[in-house]
This record gives sequence, C-alpha cells and structure tokens, in this order.
Amino acid sequence: MAEYIIHGGRKLQGEFTVHGAKNAVLPIMAASILTCDESVISGYPEISDVASMKEILADLGCRVKCAGGIMIVDSRGMACCEVPDDLMKRMRSSVFLIGALLARCGMAVISRPGGCSIGKRPIDLHIKALTQMGVRIEERDGQIVFAAERLHGADIYLDYPSVGATENVMLAAMGASGETVIHNAAKEPEITDLQNYLNSCGADIRGAGTSRIVIRGKLPLHGTCYRVMGDRIEAGTFLMAAAGTGGELLLKGADPRYAKCCIRLLRFAGCTVKKTDEGIWLKAPERLYGTGTVKTAPYPGFPTDLQPQFAAIMTCAEGTTTIEETVFENRFGFMKELVKMGADIEISGRFAIIKGNDFLYGKRVSAPDLRGGAALVLAGLMGSGRTVVENIEHIERGYSGLHRELWMLGADIDRCI
Repeated sequence: MAEYIIHGGRKLQGEFTVHGAKNAVLPIMAASILTCDESVISGYPEISDVASMKEILADLGCRVKCAGGIMIVDSRGMACCEVPDDLMKRMRSSVFLIGALLARCGMAVISRPGGCSIGKRPIDLHIKALTQMGVRIEERDGQIVFAAERLHGADIYLDYPSVGATENVMLAAMGASGETVIHNAAKEPEITDLQNYLNSCGADIRGAGTSRIVIRGKLPLHGTCYRVMGDRIEAGTFLMAAAGTGGELLLKGADPRYAKCCIRLLRFAGCTVKKTDEGIWLKAPERLYGTGTVKTAPYPGFPTDLQPQFAAIMTCAEGTTTIEETVFENRFGFMKELVKMGADIEISGRFAIIKGNDFLYGKRVSAPDLRGGAALVLAGLMGSGRTVVENIEHIERGYSGLHRELWMLGADIDRCI
C-alpha cells in the first residue's frame, strides 16, 4: 500500500492554484445523465472519487472521455439503473445517483453507500423526502430499490439541512411533474454550483444558496459546457498547512466568499490574511495562538471537513483550543494518531480540548479517513523528524497530487509504495 514519507520542519512558501471541487463535481457528474446528451465538464480534480464515479457512469452505459483537463460525459446510451455494489460502497457520493436515476428511469437500485467511517450518515432524510414525491422504497437481498411510476412535485421540509438530501431532491425533481420546493435546504456553495450546471442545461431552478429552493420539473435537458467551482476545502487545507508551518502562501483560484469562517479563525490564530485579485494571501506568525472554542456547523458555519486540519495546527499553538463537532459523531478518530505524535488532546463526547505543545514528533501514523488523513499530513509537516502516513488511499479520494503540490511549496514529502 502507498504511504507518504514526510520530514517536517520546513515552512511552506509560494503559490498554489486550487483544483475543482470534489463536492461539486460528483453531483454534477451524476446530474449529467439527465441530459441524454453530451456534457463537457472542465476543471475537475484528478482524484480517486472522480475515477470511481466515471466507472459507475460507464457501467450504467454512459461514455466518459477525459483529456487535457476536460471530461466529456455522453449519457445517450445509458441503459441501466443499478449501481454496482462494489462501486457504491467505494464512495458515499454515489448516493447522488438515486435522484438522477429516478428522474431519468423511474427506478434506482443501490446498496448502502460507502465512503469515510466518520459516523452513521444515514440516508433516512433522502428516503423521507423522496417518498413524498411518489417514490416507493424497499430493501431486498441487501439492496435498496427506489421506484416511481410517476414522480410529482412536493413541498419537502428537511429535518436537517443535509447537503446530500438537498441535492438528491433537486435531481429527482427534474423528472417530476409540477413544482418541488425544498424548505430548510442546505446552503453550501456546491449546491449553487449544481443549480448553475443544471440551469445551463435548460433546467428551471432558483434559490440555491438559501434555505428555500424551487425546482420546476423539466426533462429532457440538453448538453452544456461547464467549469466546476474551486475546492474550498482544499483551499482551507492549504491555508492551514501554510499557517501550521509558519509559512506564506498565495492561494490562486480560491473564492474568499466561501472561506470566511476559515479566514476569520486563521486571523484569530495570528495569521495575516488578505483577499487579492488572484485569491487569498496568507502569512503566518512564528507560532499560532489558540482560538478558544470552535464549533462546526452547516454552511455558512465552520465546515466539518476542515475541523481535522484545524485541530492539527492547533496542537502546536500557544494556549488552548476547544473544538465542538456537531455534524458527525465519530470525526475525532484521527486524534489518537496526533496523540502518538505528542499532541495534548482530551476528548469528551463531541468536544476535543487541545492544549498547544511546543512541537510534535514524527511517527508512523494511519489515515482513518479523508480529512483526518489530511490532518496527519499537516501534523507531519509541522513535526520534527520523520513521519510516515499510511492508508493514503483515503486522502487521495479528495486531494489531487497532494504530495507533489506540497513539495512544490517547499515540503519534504514523498509518496512511496
């Protein structure tokens, strides 16, 4: 298995251009099957989750070609509504295909979605919403079968502003008669990106980015050319990597509007952060400061997907930081690996109390999930000596050439098999 070998203690300095957003491109790829046409998607990241989604689309009968940073999805030949079990379990984002398959085929057959082990993450919200649109759901032989003779619009009230449920309802509603309104919708920028993609294909959707989204059913859609938004989680990860190592970074292609919480916390920690015409510029102090209590929350709150990385850089900050994780109940699994490296962390339920030490020690650690793995890479960059990060397949689900990008910024990091 591949692993990262890191010799810490080097400041990250230079420029980095963010890749396309993982959490935007995957639902857009799922939505491409609604066009019965060709979609040209640019700016997508070269990550393993995208490769898995390409395999799923091909298995469904789509033709997918990639070259020069351009992906062409031709869904005219799609002839299947069942997602293969092994691919479904490989990544959770395949759940977006439920809504798209229902809209196009009237049926979707899946197994329980996989992905990172960071909590239960049930699809109950998806099921509750889809049943209100006329979908019948049953489990048989380990699979979940979604079927609808005729989808109809509905007023959907989500108990929690779930990103996945919001996007699945948006996709299913494209094949429904009448109007669908999602109340208490998730507000993440990636949802707005999905809306913009669908509208560029001829859809009629408005309200993404607010708690109320209105979708008028309309199929078939036509093909389009679309560029995926920049990855705000990757942007936050690199800003924190520069901050944790005492470095200086110009982050190109990052939209400061989507990084407000991250920027505010880094300023509290002692960093100088400025918005520029190109993106975001950060200069870190010699040592960060603890930031008190930080609470994760749905957008526009502090994202749970940046909580592990922030925890990592706070392990060497002056003072104490308390993190309250409100989104996933099992997202502190990576912290026991940080403790191996010398971090002073006490966990109590959904709270983690981090008392800053002078430095971390390089150790052999194992990535438990995507973002927790990224946190261990940051800890290795900050630590003294040699750190080996195992199970990096988790990390490569969401970061494109992470070791190469960090090496270009001055890190001593290599990928070995």
